[in-house]
Amino acid sequence: MENNIDLIELLEYINPTNLDYQEWVNIGMALKYEGYTASDWDNWSRRDSRRYHDGECAEKWRTFAGSGTPVTAGTIVKMAQENGYKFHKADKAFGWDDEIGVKDDFVIIDKDWVEPSGFEIPNDWDPVNQLITYLETLFDASENVGYVTRSWMRGGKRLPSKGCWDRTAGQLIQELAKCNNDIGSVLGDYDEATGAWIRFNPLDGKGIKNINVTDFRYALVESDTMELEKQKALMEELELPIACLVYSGGKSLHAIVKIDAYNYNDYREKVDYLYKICEKNGLFIDKQNKNPSRLSRMPGVTRNGEKQYLLATDIGKSNFAEWKEWIESISDDMPDPESLADIWDNIPELSPALIEGVLRQGHKMLIAGPSKAGKSYALIEMCIAIAEGEQWLGKQCAQGKVMYVNLELDKASCFHRFKDVYTALGIKADNLKNIDIWNLRGKSVPMDKLAPRLIRRASKKDYIAIVIDPIYKVITGDENSADQMAKFCNQFDKVCTELGCAVIYCHHHSKGAQGGKRSMDRASGSGVFARDPDALLDLIELNMTDELKQQEENKVICEVCKKWLARHNKIEEVSQDDLCSSRAALEACRELLKSNTYKLLLEDIDKAKITQISRTAWRIEGTLREFPKFNPINLWFDYPIHKIDDIGNLKDLSSDTEQTGWKKNFSKKKTSKERKEERKQNIEAAYEACKINGDVTINDIAEYMGVTEKTVRNRLKEHGDFWIDEGNVGKK
Repeated sequence: MENNIDLIELLEYINPTNLDYQEWVNIGMALKYEGYTASDWDNWSRRDSRRYHDGECAEKWRTFAGSGTPVTAGTIVKMAQENGYKFHKADKAFGWDDEIGVKDDFVIIDKDWVEPSGFEIPNDWDPVNQLITYLETLFDASENVGYVTRSWMRGGKRLPSKGCWDRTAGQLIQELAKCNNDIGSVLGDYDEATGAWIRFNPLDGKGIKNINVTDFRYALVESDTMELEKQKALMEELELPIACLVYSGGKSLHAIVKIDAYNYNDYREKVDYLYKICEKNGLFIDKQNKNPSRLSRMPGVTRNGEKQYLLATDIGKSNFAEWKEWIESISDDMPDPESLADIWDNIPELSPALIEGVLRQGHKMLIAGPSKAGKSYALIEMCIAIAEGEQWLGKQCAQGKVMYVNLELDKASCFHRFKDVYTALGIKADNLKNIDIWNLRGKSVPMDKLAPRLIRRASKKDYIAIVIDPIYKVITGDENSADQMAKFCNQFDKVCTELGCAVIYCHHHSKGAQGGKRSMDRASGSGVFARDPDALLDLIELNMTDELKQQEENKVICEVCKKWLARHNKIEEVSQDDLCSSRAALEACRELLKSNTYKLLLEDIDKAKITQISRTAWRIEGTLREFPKFNPINLWFDYPIHKIDDIGNLKDLSSDTEQTGWKKNFSKKKTSKERKEERKQNIEAAYEACKINGDVTINDIAEYMGVTEKTVRNRLKEHGDFWIDEGNVGKK
């Protein structure tokens, strides 16, 4: 043939067990066309021990009479390249029109240069300990184990029976430990000419099919087409995450590889990936072993005088995720480009909306804002809206399960917040099972470590959203480094991709004034934070005018007066106009109510004013990738929830982003008396807000105000109307 390429060498890269019938015939046709013999085809075909039949190749060979469009060496070259073969300069001299062999990025080792890795089976061994070690490595004590000690004859070959699956690993280990090295007394006697088998994934105790597998934990890698020492060497070079490596007592090693799949589909994908990497690097695998309920050879028994021996446990990478990350760090599994023409008439459907007009399911969203904006409360409100299928900030949410990853609050505080927000929203808690809370305060780890742990715990829960609050607790690297923050944000992509759910997280604004900045430039650190998510919601505080403050105070007084007048059946005696004026409403109450009742009303008004003072006004702006930009949403943060400004009182207010520099620099300075009065009002507002949770502590007030406990103590003493007792606070 041309260029002196040895097709026999290329056949080493093609495993006949992976080919269908026509592909196998094409190999034979190509060999005959290029001048090889039927024996060459026959020798290669023997590697498929299950389908090989003596004399079949010679009989088929005689039918290859040639055609106008022959199958040539190119077929074999292409198959070999797909499985890891690389051209060397000595292989051929390329012409002007030749296509240079494409580099296969999944080929990370050259099998021809791998030195065999030997092993010895000792004459003296402890069969029971072998099997106990195997069981302890692969199973929890409570998990059912499937095993087979009996076989039956078919076509001159002994095959395993269905076996047993009614005992747990713990029961087997206990009985084996007391059996005086008689495994047969525990599992049943086996035929020493055949050996025994065991299933490497736990079962439900009801059967041995794939549907009976309770945890898709392991896969079998087995090859019987090459020397044992070469098999072992390739497994070691590939650093497969092997839980147990067993010598079958025959032609193969059985590697029980850690897969840790969260369902059957995930198992299939991971096993396909595992087998592809093995094949491309010269470890030709028996693909009949893909199913999770597959049998493997049981260590601790003999087979035709050979020991089925446990050679090693826990070798290679520690888990599948780590192994895959290592493989892809030295290779490239990027998808091929796709022609738009190929999918024009069958374009994939868009993911459904998680938050109407804002975010799709499986996408990412960042909520950014300064301290005291109530970002965590906004996230809790959103969790509740998703769980109950309600609106959030006026946007309808899809209903489903959500996980809230709490990195900042202690467990009790977090649970109380959810209950307080539920109560304040007035939403009936019908779907509490849709909310899971993962409390990690004091236990958080960097995001690159958290992501795989999060994926493992969330994989079987069918969440449609994961909320991480806040991300500064898990940031890895320099917050201002675009490169490092891009890698950090990639972890969110990994969670979205693996779980098929949205990831929502919050981050703080950078320090200093935000004036003049666009909403997407206010988040602290690298601009990657703003450009990475599919949706960015930014909160900015609005500057309350004196006129609006007076309007709000008038509204509060009127509402309290209405309540007291209605309570005493006097409201019909006051006109609607008077009920909308604080001065007229108060005058009506003074005339219609008894003096002691009127005094209680005034006290109620004072409390309502303090609550009203604690309210802050905010504007949310959105930067969206998948939806058109929405109009800014104006809202009040009325602890502990946000309320949309339906009336429109906030629409004309400016934020500090809209305030010019001269206006800030030359605003009227407050007097010492005004500052003291403001501190007095702020400490009263914080105290009243914290009273919602019951007893009030200095720590509660400090957290609410965003100041230190020392500052709170000083302001309480300055106020004069509060007592402090070992961190607890009350009014005198």
